[in-house]
Amino acid sequence: MTTTQAGQGDDLFAPHTLRLNINGEQRRVQVQAWTTLLDLLREQLHLTGTKKGCDHGQCGACTVLLDGKRINSCLTLAVMHDGAELTTIEGVANGDELHALQRAFIKHDAFQCGYCTPGQICSALAMAGENHAHSRADIREQMSGNLCRCGAYNNILAAIEEALPACRGELETSAPALIDPALINKGDAA
Repeated sequence: MTTTQAGQGDDLFAPHTLRLNINGEQRRVQVQAWTTLLDLLREQLHLTGTKKGCDHGQCGACTVLLDGKRINSCLTLAVMHDGAELTTIEGVANGDELHALQRAFIKHDAFQCGYCTPGQICSALAMAGENHAHSRADIREQMSGNLCRCGAYNNILAAIEEALPACRGELETSAPALIDPALINKGDAA
């Protein structure tokens, strides 16, 4: 089956075929027009690291990277992203080697129950590429879309603050896996 366009007389209930690069792997999937990106990841592709928290875009537990930018995957339809590059928490580590943010979250005990952690880490990765966080207050503001119901905010802040320089360094050398280096304003590097 091929992708159908609404309004062309095609069956609106027919599945849409999408091509996605998910965590560096080319995937071809079929989805219904109403399938959210979150439901595609969790239910069809079994990438369950991305969490369904509120399902209304208010908690950030479902944050993934879409073409290097953070997005609440519960708020977007999968059919809108044919050809996109997605990075979920499963694609952050390099094999068995944890990413600097993952190591910092462990070191600072920034994941009490762990439910929000995948979204926090994906959001922090994107934040590093956006290069708007130059202070603790900036980090807090930039991460305000990610809630932690356990209240581990100070630990999360400490972990991100420690890992941010490493993230920015990694982004300059291994950006294709995570974020487009053009998104980094090198003149503002901390």
